[in-house]
Amino acid sequence: MAEEDARSEGGEAAPKGGKKKLIIIAAAVLLVLLIGGGAAFFFLSGGDDESARSSAPVQREAIYVKIRTLEGRPMFVASLENPDGNRHFMQIYAEAKTRDPAVEAVLNQHMPLIVARLNTLFTTADPRALRSVDGIRTLQRDATELVNRLIQDRGGEPGVEIVLFTNFVMQ
Repeated sequence: MAEEDARSEGGEAAPKGGKKKLIIIAAAVLLVLLIGGGAAFFFLSGGDDESARSSAPVQREAIYVKIRTLEGRPMFVASLENPDGNRHFMQIYAEAKTRDPAVEAVLNQHMPLIVARLNTLFTTADPRALRSVDGIRTLQRDATELVNRLIQDRGGEPGVEIVLFTNFVMQ
């Protein structure tokens, strides 16, 4: 009987020690898997952030160039004629928005030509169309296209984003 008690105690002691070993091994394997998974996530996701940052273009600060005559007059004054014979006057202050200093230099260099062409564009505008916001936006879009075309014809890259009308008055 004493042998049976010893065997049963020894028999019970062996499985308890085996369970502890099994739990320790399982915890160690789980810890290794967690560390490996965390390392894999860190290394694999870190590369995506760098490639996303490097592929995203760095946007430069906007440069605004006042479109003005050589005398420094900052506005255009155009006389518009309606089909009914009435005469209207339009006054526009304009600025070109770009992000490229090279485009700014080309704008300043060819300012008299740009002013002359924009003046022609503004004097040929239809006063009835300019009574609506859409008509003014169309004139603004036409002015932007004209300035970009002039820059491109002079050997530059068309880099004017928009010609802004900072003041627009029509009587």
